[in-house]
Amino acid sequence: MLIETERTPNPATLKFLPGREVLAGEGIDFDSPEAAERSPLARTLFSLGDVERVYFGADFVSVTKAPGSAEWEALKPEVLGVILDHFSSGAPILVGEAVEAETFDDPEDAEIVEQIRDLLDTRVRPAVANDGGDIVYRGFQKGVVYLHMRGSCAGCPSSTATLKGGIENLLRYYVPEVTEVRAV
Repeated sequence: MLIETERTPNPATLKFLPGREVLAGEGIDFDSPEAAERSPLARTLFSLGDVERVYFGADFVSVTKAPGSAEWEALKPEVLGVILDHFSSGAPILVGEAVEAETFDDPEDAEIVEQIRDLLDTRVRPAVANDGGDIVYRGFQKGVVYLHMRGSCAGCPSSTATLKGGIENLLRYYVPEVTEVRAV
């Protein structure tokens, strides 16, 4: 099995592409070893000690190294070995049931929310996935769209610029009811 790697806009994060499906459906983000209890692969990656965050996308794994940890030149072979061993073993990515985060919307805004979600799903999320992350809709209230940044987007130095300069401008252009975008 050949696993390709790609740099992301977040210098602390590398994207690993195993050449197969990683996770069907919506991606999942683990920001601590405790959060990774339901994923054998994420638990093993965290056990390396230098890993701060793990994100599973449809066909990739993003790994974020902790501040002050080893450089990617030293850590990358260890991460590759863990991912290769996991996929070679046939072990599942997740065990147990997923808990979906709640969203908060005013039912009167259903049409606006549908427009926002459509723009995010068709224009934003595919581009962000190319960078090893994801942006997930969490709510719309009084003109403010709330989004959750995951994977390489979480903690990325350019995430605020992406959120404000890119996503907020796009949503405000197509959905005039949107006045602001905030990360949650």
